Amino acid sequence: MFRLQESKTLAVDLNGDAVKAKNGSMVAYEGQMSFKKMTGGGEGLRGMVTRRLAGESMAVMQVSGKGTCYFADRASEINLVSLHGDKLYVEASNLLCTDAGLRTGTTFTGLRGGATGNGLFTTTVEGTGQAAIMSDGTAVVLRVSAQYPLFVDPGAYIAHQGNLQQHFQSGVNFRTFMGEGSGESFQIRFEGEGLVYVQPSERNTIGGNV
Repeated sequence: MFRLQESKTLAVDLNGDAVKAKNGSMVAYEGQMSFKKMTGGGEGLRGMVTRRLAGESMAVMQVSGKGTCYFADRASEINLVSLHGDKLYVEASNLLCTDAGLRTGTTFTGLRGGATGNGLFTTTVEGTGQAAIMSDGTAVVLRVSAQYPLFVDPGAYIAHQGNLQQHFQSGVNFRTFMGEGSGESFQIRFEGEGLVYVQPSERNTIGGNV
């Protein structure tokens, strides 16, 4: 069972089961726990090789036992996501912990990944269970509908779930050059039905802040 202690610490109650967590994120535990480092953070050799090629690196450990384990990372805010047979797409650096039964992998994101500086792939989490994702500041969860597409700064994007299609597009136009535009040169356009998680700060991109 995942629960939050305030907003920056995740408490996971274990009763002989296991979770997968970001390596080094355990800050305390009660009871009997065992820790095992998992290579690559993906599923099997293919996941490990894909991550190395993609630059989507995420060192993961498996924690099992009976008791309560506490996780945190650089005082980041934590959000809990419940999956019911669906798939979560999340930047590797923003994934803190998942139920061990959830499947993790990678998927190609194309230019969006290149713009964020996190590689051309992003992490996927699929199945039924809970996941904990992190944000720099309190995350905003935005709903996308077929009627209203959503435009997101790549540097502020954390994750998304649902039946969404994403397109990377340039926002540069005459107004931008005249200093009257939004200042954001690139955006991700989300269309369909689902949720997008956005943080209130922007990570650096290949070309600096977009």
